[in-house]
Amino acid sequence: MTGPLDGVRVVELSAIGPAPFAGMLLADLGAEVIRVGRLAGDDEASMRPTHGVLNRGRRWMQLDLKQPDAQEAVRKLAATADVLTEGFRPGVAERLGLGPDALLAVNPRLVYGRMTGWGQTGPRAATAGHDLGYIALAGALAPCVAPDGTPTQPLNMLGDFGGGGMLLAVGVLSALWSAARTGEGQVVDAAIVDGAALLTGMHQAMLASGLWAAAPGGNVFDGGAPFYGSYRTADDRWLSVAAMEPKFYAQLLQGLELDLDPAAQLDQSAWPATRSAFAARIAEKSRDEWVAAFDGLDACVAPVLEPAEVTTDSHLADREVYVECDGLRHPAPAPRFSRTRTQLPDAGGDDETATILHDLGYTDDQLTALANAGAINPASAGPKGRS
Repeated sequence: MTGPLDGVRVVELSAIGPAPFAGMLLADLGAEVIRVGRLAGDDEASMRPTHGVLNRGRRWMQLDLKQPDAQEAVRKLAATADVLTEGFRPGVAERLGLGPDALLAVNPRLVYGRMTGWGQTGPRAATAGHDLGYIALAGALAPCVAPDGTPTQPLNMLGDFGGGGMLLAVGVLSALWSAARTGEGQVVDAAIVDGAALLTGMHQAMLASGLWAAAPGGNVFDGGAPFYGSYRTADDRWLSVAAMEPKFYAQLLQGLELDLDPAAQLDQSAWPATRSAFAARIAEKSRDEWVAAFDGLDACVAPVLEPAEVTTDSHLADREVYVECDGLRHPAPAPRFSRTRTQLPDAGGDDETATILHDLGYTDDQLTALANAGAINPASAGPKGRS
């Protein structure tokens, strides 16, 4: 494995969504990530096909964290780690004897990353939630509106991954830098509601300055501006237009061959008519015909590609933005580094419970005792478990 995090060990207590996304990022950057999952047959959430990409690059083991012997194994593993992440509701890790106090006591340099929706504190902290509710409360959903003003879900990228897993990864990396300088670890409280709010920073500034004053659907980024949106093409596909600056807007009009006044770009009273003119013109050609028409123009126009067709684009192909691995299309590790270059981690091998525990000093007899106590899968105590 290569990458700037080569030599960093991360223990990831199995979770879904944003927590494994953060683990994927850390593995992509070269960290050794050991995922501690539940016993076989009881880890459905983290092993379902939707997580085939998010779980790449891991070593993995299976423990019943309700068993004291399994909890002790995690404490020993944490003593060897630089980072531990978990995605439980507040208080659950503490009830398992795996909270920050317990683990920092055995490893004062440990960075303890916590991924939740509402955070570790506050009136909603102990309540259930999902991506949509977090971004709704944070003020990130309301500006995402359909033409009739109905808020539209931006998938779960804005909350779970942008405001959640990405924030956890940033927090962990920041705390690692601090621990390297001070020798002291700390707790990273990463909450999706916090991260979603953070992502609204520019829009909060626009609101305060009067630049986001129109009703929903009447502002630049929410579909109001005709030069910033998507239009249906003749073949029932879509073309995105993002010609914000005047020089790009002029080239947009050139590519569309529309005789409109470029100086009227910001005249909001003309926006409805301009949008209608754009829509009618773009509907006359197929998406790929428009791509060809705008080739060579700096008009900020791009095709709206379906997820299944992203590998057909020449730019994405040239940069190898997507790669194939074990029958799955993976986004390649990002960002890119000139010296500590990253590479796509493998999809993950077999259960390494026995191997990892042996490395921690457990004997064969102790593995058998763990299996008899229900702390590990019986298969992990035999020769097959020690691959």
